[in-house]
Amino acid sequence: MSELRFCLADVAGVRLAVSPANETVMSMWALADPVRYAVHLPWIDRARATLRRPEVATRVRPLVELTLPRRWLPDFLTPAARPNAQMAEQLDQIAATPPAVVVQDLLATTPRRPLGPFGRALLTDPVGLLPQLVDAVRVWHDEAIVPDWPRMRALLDADVAYRAAQLAEGGAGRLFEQLHPSLRWLGDRVVSDDPFERDFDLRGRGLALNPGVFTDRRVLWNLLEDSLPAGVYPVRAVGTLWEAAGPPPGDPLARVIGPGRAALLHLLDTATTTTDLARLAAMSAGNVSQHLAALHAAGLVTRSRQGRHVLYRNTDAARVLLRASGG
Repeated sequence: MSELRFCLADVAGVRLAVSPANETVMSMWALADPVRYAVHLPWIDRARATLRRPEVATRVRPLVELTLPRRWLPDFLTPAARPNAQMAEQLDQIAATPPAVVVQDLLATTPRRPLGPFGRALLTDPVGLLPQLVDAVRVWHDEAIVPDWPRMRALLDADVAYRAAQLAEGGAGRLFEQLHPSLRWLGDRVVSDDPFERDFDLRGRGLALNPGVFTDRRVLWNLLEDSLPAGVYPVRAVGTLWEAAGPPPGDPLARVIGPGRAALLHLLDTATTTTDLARLAAMSAGNVSQHLAALHAAGLVTRSRQGRHVLYRNTDAARVLLRASGG
C-alpha cells in the first residue's frame, strides 16, 4: 500500500495530460505478454511483425531489455507529461536525465529482477549509453506507435476530458475516488492499494495524471524527489480501441438519417476525433466532417476542444434515438 500526501498547493496542482513516451515504453509489456493484453491483439500482431525487421530489432533492443516482464521500469524512462506534451519534448527530457538519476533509477529496479547486459552497461556508463536508449524509444515510437497514434490519442484525449470534468464538478476527492478502484481519497492524501509501499509527500509540486492505453491493472506511480510526481492510470473504454464498428445490420436509425450518420452515432458514446471516426467507420475525413456538421446542427452531437483536437460526442437526444432504434 502506498500513500501520497497532499497540501493545498498539491491539490491545486493536479493536472491531466497524455504522454506519448509512456505509451511507447509501456507498449512493450503487451508485446511480451499477449495473453494478459489480449484486448490489444490487433496491434500486437502488427508490432511483432515490425520488431522482426532486423533494422528495427537491433536499434530497439535496449528498450526491449529494460521492459521485460516482471521488471519495474526506471522512472526516468516514463517522465511526467505536461498538457500538450509532444514526443520530441519527452525524448529531450529523457536524454537530459542526470547520470546520477539514471543510476539511481536503474538500481531501484533490481529487487524485482536483475539488470541485463545493456542495463549493466548503462549503469557504468550512463553518459555514453543513454543516447542509445533514447534512440531505441524514438525508433519504436516511429515504427510501432505512430501508425496507430491518432486512434490511441483520441481515446486518451477523451479520458482526459472526462476526468477534467470530474475535477471541475466534484473536486480532487471525486477525481481520485473514481480514477481507479484501488485508490481512496482521505482529504489530505491518496491511499493506493498496490505492492509498492511508497510514503511520499508531494511538497507543493502537484501531481501529473496520465491515462495509459497499456496500463491495465493499477495506477503506476513515478515519484522522484527532484522532478514532477506523476501517476499513470488505465484509460477508460480501452476495449473499444481497436473496434471497427458501424450500425448493426437492418438498423432502423440508418433508414431514417442515413447509414453514414447512423454509423457515427453508434461510435460516439465516447468522445472521439474526426480522424479516429474516419478510421473506425472506414470513411474519408471529409465525409465524416460533413456528417458531423449535420448531426451537430440537428443537436445530436456536441463538440469540444481538447488541446489541438476537437472531440465529438453524442447528446442525450442522440442516445434516445439509439435506444429507440435498439442501438
